[in-house]
Amino acid sequence: MASSSATSREEEIKQEEAAEMKPAYETDRVAVNSIDRTLSETLKKVSGLLGVGRILGRSYSTEGQSTSDRREGTDDSSPSPSGRQSLITSKSIASNANNETPEVSVPSPSYPFDTASKGGSAGNSRLCTGGRATDAARVARFRKILAAPAIDIDALRELAWSGVPPNIRPIVWRLLLGYAPPNADRREAALARKRQEYLDCISQYYDIGDDDRSSDENEMLHQISMDVPRTLPEVPFFQQIAVQASLSRILYIWAIRHPASGYVQGVNDLATPFLVVFLSEHLEGDMDSWDFTKLSPETIYQVEADSLWCLTALLDGIQDHYTFAQPGIQRLVFRFKELVRRIDEPVVKHLEQEGLEFLQFAFRWLNCLLVREIPFQLVGRLWDTWLSEADNFPEYLIYVCASFLLTWSDQLQQNEFQDMVLFLQHLPTENWTHQELEMVLSRAFMWRVMFDRSPSHLNSG
Repeated sequence: MASSSATSREEEIKQEEAAEMKPAYETDRVAVNSIDRTLSETLKKVSGLLGVGRILGRSYSTEGQSTSDRREGTDDSSPSPSGRQSLITSKSIASNANNETPEVSVPSPSYPFDTASKGGSAGNSRLCTGGRATDAARVARFRKILAAPAIDIDALRELAWSGVPPNIRPIVWRLLLGYAPPNADRREAALARKRQEYLDCISQYYDIGDDDRSSDENEMLHQISMDVPRTLPEVPFFQQIAVQASLSRILYIWAIRHPASGYVQGVNDLATPFLVVFLSEHLEGDMDSWDFTKLSPETIYQVEADSLWCLTALLDGIQDHYTFAQPGIQRLVFRFKELVRRIDEPVVKHLEQEGLEFLQFAFRWLNCLLVREIPFQLVGRLWDTWLSEADNFPEYLIYVCASFLLTWSDQLQQNEFQDMVLFLQHLPTENWTHQELEMVLSRAFMWRVMFDRSPSHLNSG
């Protein structure tokens, strides 16, 4: 008995010593190591840009297996003007890239969604600058998922989060939004039925005289006809009369089917990615060379139908963003401000001192889902992530906006009110590539993972 007690006591002592030897950050290490493969792959791609794998004070080993925390106030970044340590260190994205893990890349097409790679195989698809969407191994994984008789949507979401190859993006987007059924046997019939429903809506609501519409409907159609020519003026494709006619039909039918909101300015921008993606199945080359008039009426209506139903699926999850007074956006603006305050309080204090309200610049960001803030060739990649987020999309949106804003933390703190307004209205993103966008998305994902373990960070007060 004595020998047994001694052995038991020795085991207890060993367990206590082992517990004492565990690093203080063990909980964080386990949590970070549980982050899904999507994040790990994304972090590898941007590790050089983040400065030796450092994100928000955490150091990642080259294998991505261990982490070490730097306590707030002991980071090697400079103290903030208020004396509080900022949680981010602003750096020039381009200048911090290293060449330790070079990537094969060629220039992307002049207009996006990398439509020039349509129909290419994994071996000859054009790679996006800094992108991973057309990596051969990932393309093979996409093909395996899409070849299944019943598609695993969760697996597809996980894979699509980091980018979708342009030549399969139309198929993937239909699936992610629930427009196309995951069961292959039902897919063709379901799409045909929805496309016919769109044609019925056109004949019932659009192809009628003004006398057959109510005054509100005529006013709504007039507003759409005013907004459509102003949509993405920097993209010549959307200045084609036939393209604008298609966009008008999509927007009007969407508005008629959503009487609680009707047409809201900004929805016109949200329809454009869908229109381009589904047209890429029928038009070759870069968008600048697309001739919309070469398509048959049947094909045009099919593209419009797919665009309408996917737009509907996206906005149904955030419908209160577009109802009267847009309460959903106002709530997100408040949460956006509070999140930025927790991450980089000096920026918020400076904006408050200068009298600049978040609503003055964040409303457009949230209303148009950042379509107007980045080059259009990057919108497809951004929306791969938007659509992969599903029900978590509104939450992740504010993290991306915070990451986007704090890209220019230093510049903002040096500007006065008028300069900040002009800066935020015309952000210097015209030369952005996929690298800068991946940086924003990865940083936002890391912040969300960390703040999920501290939900009180998003509470006011």
